[in-house]
Amino acid sequence: MLYASTPASGKRRLFRERLASGELMRLPGAFNPLSARLIERKGFEGVYISGAVLSAELGLPDIGLTTSTEVAARGGQIAAMTDLPTLIDADTGFGEPMNVARTIQQLEDAGVSGAHIEDQVNPKRCGHLDGKAVVDEQTAVKRIRAAVDARRDPDFLIMARTDIRAMHEGRAGLDAAIDRAKALVDAGADAIFPEAMRDLSEFEAVRAALDVPILANMTEFGKSELFSVEQLRDVGVNIVIWPVSLLRLAMGAAERGLEDLLSAGHLTGRLDQMQHRADLYDLVDYEGYSRFDTNVFTFDVRRP
Repeated sequence: MLYASTPASGKRRLFRERLASGELMRLPGAFNPLSARLIERKGFEGVYISGAVLSAELGLPDIGLTTSTEVAARGGQIAAMTDLPTLIDADTGFGEPMNVARTIQQLEDAGVSGAHIEDQVNPKRCGHLDGKAVVDEQTAVKRIRAAVDARRDPDFLIMARTDIRAMHEGRAGLDAAIDRAKALVDAGADAIFPEAMRDLSEFEAVRAALDVPILANMTEFGKSELFSVEQLRDVGVNIVIWPVSLLRLAMGAAERGLEDLLSAGHLTGRLDQMQHRADLYDLVDYEGYSRFDTNVFTFDVRRP
């Protein structure tokens, strides 16, 4: 009832323990707090909170328009609804190193389990769009050092994302990504997010070059192939995210439903595709609230 039973510190320890075990953690992207609860219910190991999704929720493109306050607030709402660890996209840290430090403490207070900071020029662009630019190595390192120094809970995961692969063609791009990742690990990053890898061999090369966990971003319609969990596990990836997939599925279904309303004037043909009222009530735990206060919640939520 209400919120997760596991405190933020416990979820952070769980995140660290699972990463240390070597298992591959699957983190679908939640597009709202209820979807985070569904991710947990289905048996995944964690929840991802995408900056692109948070922007889209506001009707904005993913070009650095959201603020650290907005991201921390929504991230906290999502994290509160699940006992799973949550990893949040903190973009470039929302400013200079001091802003990065403040962002990390805001996210700690929000209750998320970890965050990744990227090396794009601020304001950033979606990682799978053309026209990106990255900062020099010194600036990227300063961001990660600021994040690490600001962290108060040692279990809060600081992940460094590098977009430098897309700045170069062929092997030069991969080599640049590995060099940048090594510098970010030396600066204190607990894990590395190498963005826009082209194939499995590139993930394998990054894995071989580093001694910290690495993340694979399986976003649809991007620059990376969509590999299976088994393929990524075989090359040593530790975390896989599907950042926007659930939002895309939900918005696709919503669009089709609206088209039916326009053409047919009803949705009777879509009922079998909808979450049943009883399933929704089960997910939000109406029964728990009813037990807590029968004077307020007296609904019979059994399926007819």
